[in-house]
Amino acid sequence: MLNKVGYKHEALYTALRAEIGADLRPHDPLPSERELVARFGVSRATVRQAIGRLEEEGLVYRAQGAGTFVADPATISKSLVLTSFSEDMRNRRLTPDSRLLDLTVASASVQVARDLAVSPGADVVHVRRLRLADGLPMCVEEAWLPAGRIGELDTAVVAGSLYEVLAERGLGPHHADQVISATVVDADQARLLQVAPYSPALRVDRITYTETGTAVERAESLYRADRYDFRITVARRTP
Repeated sequence: MLNKVGYKHEALYTALRAEIGADLRPHDPLPSERELVARFGVSRATVRQAIGRLEEEGLVYRAQGAGTFVADPATISKSLVLTSFSEDMRNRRLTPDSRLLDLTVASASVQVARDLAVSPGADVVHVRRLRLADGLPMCVEEAWLPAGRIGELDTAVVAGSLYEVLAERGLGPHHADQVISATVVDADQARLLQVAPYSPALRVDRITYTETGTAVERAESLYRADRYDFRITVARRTP
């Protein structure tokens, strides 16, 4: 049962999300906090909570000093909230899908072993997938998972969200160390992503941990730069 504050937040979030899908177009401004407070009879804290949730889901973005605007669904804006590809796509009303490129049990290299805190040569499950949204290639994703911790994976299991699989096995992702860098795609990656060779891309290297700090995934994801960006809020340090 939602309390009164929770209900107001949920109702405002639902109303704004419906307007974004029906009346507001990409880069249209949202009403100001003052307008939303008057229109819905809620507090500023409730407004900020609802808009913050929309921002986490990539449905809106903030421009410092200008306001909050509707995000362009053609570009997937990632925030610093740890979410899976499947969650990102569903939040944007897109249908996530995967094309499995490789699923093998391999011996951990020195790098993979160090990142996953296992012994070099230990069994790791290697998963390479092409991730799609509404049938459009978005990302080439490669992941290594410690076989001794996660158990067996088969083609049916890896067809969906690996994060959901990990959560079901008591290894739910909680936080991650992540590095984002600019790169270009090679000929094979270009073929998979349906872009020209040497097109710009975003590479994301990530090590994912459970709440207790156990490493459960090392991943390398290559995103189409024409469909993805990362939005990060920074603040100037006070002297």
